[in-house]
Amino acid sequence: MNMKDTISIGHGGGGRLARDLIKNLFLKHLNNPKLAPLGDSAVFELNGSTIALTTDSFVVKPIFFPGGDIGKLAVCGTVNDLSVVGARPLYLSCGIIIEEGFSLKDLEAITLSIKESADKAGVEVITGDTKVIEKATGGNIYINTAGIGIIENSIALGIDKINIGDKIILSGTIGEHGIAVISKREGFDFESTIESDCASLNEITQKALKAGCIKFMRDPTRGGLAAVLNEIAEDGSLDIKIDEDAIPVRDDVKGICSMLGLDPFYIANEGKVVIVAAKGDAENILRALHNDPLGQNASIIGEITGKGEHGVYLKTSYGGTRILDMPVDDPLPRIC
Repeated sequence: MNMKDTISIGHGGGGRLARDLIKNLFLKHLNNPKLAPLGDSAVFELNGSTIALTTDSFVVKPIFFPGGDIGKLAVCGTVNDLSVVGARPLYLSCGIIIEEGFSLKDLEAITLSIKESADKAGVEVITGDTKVIEKATGGNIYINTAGIGIIENSIALGIDKINIGDKIILSGTIGEHGIAVISKREGFDFESTIESDCASLNEITQKALKAGCIKFMRDPTRGGLAAVLNEIAEDGSLDIKIDEDAIPVRDDVKGICSMLGLDPFYIANEGKVVIVAAKGDAENILRALHNDPLGQNASIIGEITGKGEHGVYLKTSYGGTRILDMPVDDPLPRIC
């Protein structure tokens, strides 16, 4: 069988392969007006209220990593997909698939983590399901979630609302989650222990929305910052220019990425948000982010420079400009 006729690990990586699979197969057969935007959550009207609905699956390996575990990741990831469409998250479902032989002690620890993370985010897990499957990879666990929230104050975000001159804001440093997971998975013993940035973004996104005119938000998970910027550019037929020196990256993350041959722009994050904001409101939004513990390293990293064509251009630290391409797949699979 030709490799093109089968699914590869790269199809789940959030880059070009995943995007093509979604558009050319799933969207081809399931397309409808609510699905077509391919947003982090579907947004629809119900009995006079604006509702956001999302679903996600978590297959991270290892299931415990510095700064979190699969349970915390499942809650935060689902809350964040609701938050970035402007919703106030309310309720989650939780489906857990467990391989036989899995430790009951670990299962309880993950369940407690789900509870703690949900309480911190102000959401409730109100329904769920459990399945046990034959042992396949040495005892593992997978979590599927759905989340529902409400969008208030006539908030309506979308790539179609973005204009030339709008500013791009990043809420903090990038790369920690991917480096934390890969370090634990591969047993790297770095001098600095980097913890995942896994966190719920509902409070910080609501603060940002109150501070000024926001056009669009997305959390840079699989495929990292580069994937999100390319999705915005492609879906909106936009030219984007960003400044490498304005993008916050911790020195230890830079060092480890250099050692491993990785680019932090392409590494997943689990507690950051990319915001496209009206030019005149960007500074107010930035101040609001700086006043939140999750946004102290927030920065205006670039702007929308054109419409009609699409591309992401990086002004480098050396004064040149290069294209920041959409990743083909994920350099670090199974990190969320």
